[in-house]
Parts: sequence; structure tokens; C-alpha cells
Amino acid sequence: MKTYNRVLTIAGSDSGGGAGIQADIKTISACGCYAASVITAITVQNTLGVQAVEGISPTIIEGQIRAVLDDIGADAVKIGMLHNEEVVRIVSKTLKDYAVSSIVLDPVMVSTSGHRLIEQSAICSLMNELIPLAQVITPNIPEAEILLGHPITSDNMTSSAQELAQRTGGSVLLKAGHLQSAQIADVLYDYTTGTYTTMPSVRIETTNTHGTGCTLSSALASYLAKGLSLQKAAQAAKQYINSAIQHGAEYKIGHGFGPVAHFYQFWE
Repeated sequence: MKTYNRVLTIAGSDSGGGAGIQADIKTISACGCYAASVITAITVQNTLGVQAVEGISPTIIEGQIRAVLDDIGADAVKIGMLHNEEVVRIVSKTLKDYAVSSIVLDPVMVSTSGHRLIEQSAICSLMNELIPLAQVITPNIPEAEILLGHPITSDNMTSSAQELAQRTGGSVLLKAGHLQSAQIADVLYDYTTGTYTTMPSVRIETTNTHGTGCTLSSALASYLAKGLSLQKAAQAAKQYINSAIQHGAEYKIGHGFGPVAHFYQFWE
């Protein structure tokens, strides 16, 4: 019998379908893996922004994790939106009971439209309890600035990725999309080897960027689940998100920040 490459995503639900659990499941499926999910919160959301957030109880979150990992298992886990300290702690506590080698953590703090998605008290717990469990974290520049406490520019991207890796004890994929330049370059710092990989790309002019962080981290988890090295998985994930943005730029949906084209390989 064949077996699936299994990815479990732990994140919030986006009713608009462009980010969160919905984007994760689309990405994991498009990258050739089996997607299981744990919903941490339900958002009232569309392309214009987040109108409300209602958290799922920690007991149900823990139950979802155990239900999946006790039965289906996971070759990789992707973690996204964890909105408060109690949720961060229950996810950390529960994952410690399972031997999942590849954990990709996207420290979701602010939505594309600027809505804050995590309570301040949860950031310390995230840094101290959950991030140390991750093989790699995938912050954008505003998120990394919160975690490091200083500004990040194109001049200190590499040193900032290394600094964050040394603080957390894991690898860092620092995303450069917030830099205001035509050429952007994400930086992967591999904590185990002490090396970094620069992944340049040309900025694509589009407003369809909702869920790009969720999509990249889910693609990274998927390629790790398929057995690729961290460097090769990051490069494959970068290629996937670039293509999804490029193809998604051709579409119009909603009145705000639209999604990327997760299934561009199959629809066109």
C-alpha cells in the first residue's frame, strides 16, 4: 500500500479562504501532501480585513492535535495563528508528547490588512515555549522586528536572521517582502550548519498578497515532509509561492487584498 506524506497544520480559520487553515490545506494539497488540520480560532474575515476573532477552547485544540497524531501521524507540522498565551502553552505542551522532527512555525502576529492577531502576553510564551520546538520559523520583517526588538533593513537581513536563530536555537527563514525595493531576497539561516542561503526574486506588482506567509510556511512544511533538506525545501517553497503570486495577480476577487493562486499548476 502507498503512504501519504502527511502535514498537520495548526492555525486559525479564514472565512474568506485566502489565508489560515484554508490556505494551508490548499498549499499542502497542491504540493503533493495529505493535509490534516487543527483549528485554533475562527475569524470573521474577507479580502478587506478581519472583523472579529473567536478562539477555540484549549481543550478542543489539544483534542484535535491528539486525535490526528495518535491515528494519522504527521511527517511535518506547520503552526500558524495562536492568538493567546493559553493556546501557545497547550500547543507546546501537547506537541512535546510526540516525536515530530519537522515543525515549521509561522509567528503570525498581524494580518495583511493590519489587524493584530495575537495578544501581547502570548509573544513571550511563543518565544520561550513554542519557538524552541520548531526546526525553522518563518517571520516576515515586522514579526522579526518584534521578536528581536530592533529595525531590520536590507543591510542587516542576514545578520538579523542569524541573530534570531541564535536566540531561538533553530533555523530562520526571514521573508523580505516588506522591504520597499524592486529586488527582494529572503534569507534562510540554517542553525545546524551555521550557513545561510539567499533567495532573490523580483517583486510582483499585485494586491493579491493575502495569505502569502501561510502559503510559504505550509509549502516549506510540505517539502520537508517529502524528505527534502531544509535548504532544498526552502528553495522549492520559495519557487512555489512566487509562481502562486504571479498567477494570482491575473485574477480579481473581492474588494481588498486577494489571495494567491494555490492551484496554478492544475488550473492553467
